[in-house]
Amino acid sequence: MSDTDAGEVSTPQPHTPQPSTPQVAHGVVPKGWVAHPAGLRFEYLGIADTPPTRTEYNWCWSHQREVHAEVSSHRAPDTVIYVEHDPVYTAGRRTRPEAYPFDGTPVVPVDRGGEITWHGPGQLVGYPIVFLQRGIGVVDYVRRVEEAIIRLLAQYGLSAGRVPGRTGVWFPSDGHGPERKICAIGIRVSRQTAMHGFALNVDPGTTGFDNIIPCGIEDAEVTTMARELRRAHGPDAEVPGLVAVARRLEPILTEMMSFRDYRMSPDIPRREHPAYQHPTFLHPIN
Repeated sequence: MSDTDAGEVSTPQPHTPQPSTPQVAHGVVPKGWVAHPAGLRFEYLGIADTPPTRTEYNWCWSHQREVHAEVSSHRAPDTVIYVEHDPVYTAGRRTRPEAYPFDGTPVVPVDRGGEITWHGPGQLVGYPIVFLQRGIGVVDYVRRVEEAIIRLLAQYGLSAGRVPGRTGVWFPSDGHGPERKICAIGIRVSRQTAMHGFALNVDPGTTGFDNIIPCGIEDAEVTTMARELRRAHGPDAEVPGLVAVARRLEPILTEMMSFRDYRMSPDIPRREHPAYQHPTFLHPIN
């Protein structure tokens, strides 16, 4: 069967546009930019300890706010907080009641965008606390976080990308099952400074996701690096630990958060499959 027979069509399809980013030109900074400490620092909460420890969500949220106050007032450089959480459900501002845990498990309501998700062991959570200079939009920032994860996965031989109209990092359908989300992103911007961040599934159990509608999306699955590495490289594929993944991500995030020009990775190919329930204009099937 040819690619066209598998569902690809020749008509133009929506794609994820790349936002423009204001740049320093010939030593002249854009109007409205302010002095801010240079660089991107990384803080490992518990995961690099011996033995590693997990971080309770509400305590970490309070710590985020403390760091946010320092960064937004230009007393500290942009900071990425890396953690592994105890099992918890968090619900963003757009979460619908029907997406909540089916068994009534308590949920932490949070002030980020997006809907409900699960955090827990085996998942690398990153909270970039980043000051956005004037003219750098929220969408530009989110696309850069996505790009960092896409490039990280490519270093492990995994080809991921975006889905038009949806946030996060995805793997395409194989024609039998739905598209698979490996990284969720939900942020809040206050005082021109982003907080909250991303959750990358390295090697968690996924039963926590079975109790909710993750990110409010019913026509997709959740996947992990472990699962995709074994799919791509065989059952004996080596699965990296959280700290190894976090260290490898550091230079990529540093590049993306410099807000220099870059070439955005392409969207994943869209394919029909039996489990695709809700095709829409924003989420077409090729």
